[in-house]
Amino acid sequence: MTHRYRVLLLLLVASAACRPAFKLRNYTTNEALYKASLERLQKRKWSDAVAGFEKLTLDLPARDTLLPTAYWHLARAHTGLAEHLLAAQEYTKLAENFADDTLADDALFQSGRSYARLWRRPSLDPQYGQLAQVQYRLMVTLYPDSPLRKNADAELLRLDEWFATKDFDTGDGYYRRKAYDSAIIYFRDVVKNYPNTDRARQAMIKMVQAYRSPVMNYREDAREVCATLFTLYPTDPEVLKACEGMKPAADTTAVPAKPAP
Repeated sequence: MTHRYRVLLLLLVASAACRPAFKLRNYTTNEALYKASLERLQKRKWSDAVAGFEKLTLDLPARDTLLPTAYWHLARAHTGLAEHLLAAQEYTKLAENFADDTLADDALFQSGRSYARLWRRPSLDPQYGQLAQVQYRLMVTLYPDSPLRKNADAELLRLDEWFATKDFDTGDGYYRRKAYDSAIIYFRDVVKNYPNTDRARQAMIKMVQAYRSPVMNYREDAREVCATLFTLYPTDPEVLKACEGMKPAADTTAVPAKPAP
């Protein structure tokens, strides 16, 4: 380490030491603490902001107009620290305690996003995905005219795709082991519970392949699923391949000509 580098490092340490610490007792009014906490939040000093806004949520009177935004900023600060469960809980408190506030729909949406961040892969426990789903559905139900409605609907569809993927992958595991009966149970659940997902299409294709396998050879069941696939995805290459030879023949029955007047 060069002498110049040591000097610069010492200066930086000294500068940091001289900077006043964020001490809650220095702010004698709620308004002063709110302002200071917001400044810390804007400077991304997340821990300071958490400390300040957490105190405010405990000290502010129930009817104080600063209280809803104190919950909001406290949740934002938790998000900055990647404390998504705590963020979700604070957003939920805002929505539950101040349902008529202009931030209520935003809070439900952000609570859903915070829970969703905790479900990192479809293969993991979907508990947090289910909690996210509840929050989005609450937002859509309670605030149908919210500007965030489309975003919430999109998030619900994304979650459905993940839920469907979880069941599909389980079914696919059975399929690869040629345990077709068990596989079909999971594939049917995907189609029934998540019909608007792409996994539903893939599950039906897998069902056809299982039914047409030499182990099962259930041609009528395969034909029934193919009829649905041809209706929903008439030009899909994977559908055409899986259902080869099972496309219903065109109706060639002659239509009687109308008698001449």
